[in-house]
Amino acid sequence: MRLALNQKVAVLLHGGIKERLGKTGLSILRYSESQVVTAIDRECVGQSLTELTGIKRDIPIVGSVAEALRYNPEVLVIGIAPKGGTLPDDYWHELKDAIQAGMSIVNGLHTPLANIPELKSLLKPGQLIWDVRKEPPNLGVASGIARHLSCRRVLTVGTDMSVGKMSTSLELHHASKLRGWRSKFLATGQTGIMLEGDGIPLDAIRVDYAAGAVEQMVVRFGKNNDILQIEGQGSLLHPGSTATLPLIRGSQPTQMILVHRAGQTEVLEGVPIPPLAEVVKMYEMVAAGAGAFAKVPVVGIALNTGNLGEEEAREAVNQVEVETGLPCTDVIRFGAGKLLDAVMRG
Repeated sequence: MRLALNQKVAVLLHGGIKERLGKTGLSILRYSESQVVTAIDRECVGQSLTELTGIKRDIPIVGSVAEALRYNPEVLVIGIAPKGGTLPDDYWHELKDAIQAGMSIVNGLHTPLANIPELKSLLKPGQLIWDVRKEPPNLGVASGIARHLSCRRVLTVGTDMSVGKMSTSLELHHASKLRGWRSKFLATGQTGIMLEGDGIPLDAIRVDYAAGAVEQMVVRFGKNNDILQIEGQGSLLHPGSTATLPLIRGSQPTQMILVHRAGQTEVLEGVPIPPLAEVVKMYEMVAAGAGAFAKVPVVGIALNTGNLGEEEAREAVNQVEVETGLPCTDVIRFGAGKLLDAVMRG
């Protein structure tokens, strides 16, 4: 499944436009080709989406599903991604209002909704609830066979969660297509699956099969593409993250791009982010497995400068290049061309 291009979409984002928990909805607003007609966030009613986020999409922000109905949406996307992936209590009445108004629901949270009797009983013919985070069938244990593919396999890795790994992979994918490369974006999280229409919800897969699920996907698409842009998840630095290592082992990447938020110094309170040059070394050592696997270079840094002004962003990019000796850019602000050049040299 994917968001249909001919359906009108509303994105439910209470509190998410100004906070990091809205990354799913903001990515839909930035990248989806669907007809998004409104965003719903009671904290930003009437404000400009572009001024708030930099996303060039001229749509109204309303305060509730009831207010969104004037724009005739057919699908409601739950656009928040809170810690733990649970549905906030104050969202239930919004979902009921949407279903009673004839809308389908796209749910990327860990809380499954499709089989909840209270919601299921409200569905009419033609309506559905798509729970994106479902473990695929027929999974196996990884064997490392992706290393035999001839295509480039570019994995985004991060200094933290929610720093822009998916956006970096998508921007690299778009830049690759513009240059005539046969490129495929491989989604590993709920938002990417909504956008791409395929992929795996890695954090919904049992850990023994996680690397195998990645491997299956990479092998499936690697034979018919020149380059795979593999969406990263989590961080080896985060004590609560389990997704990065299965991605490294399952995809057997040929290059990695390190993603970092400008100015961020800690993952959690008391858990510092080491100098980026040291983080690069860590990822390269883990990917090579002390010689068990081929060397995998980090070929560039994607710097998230969304919290900085334009000149400050350029200065931050230049500083990272000096500190690491690697090409660096903000792919949203300045494009992914510099990083794609580094991938092709790597």
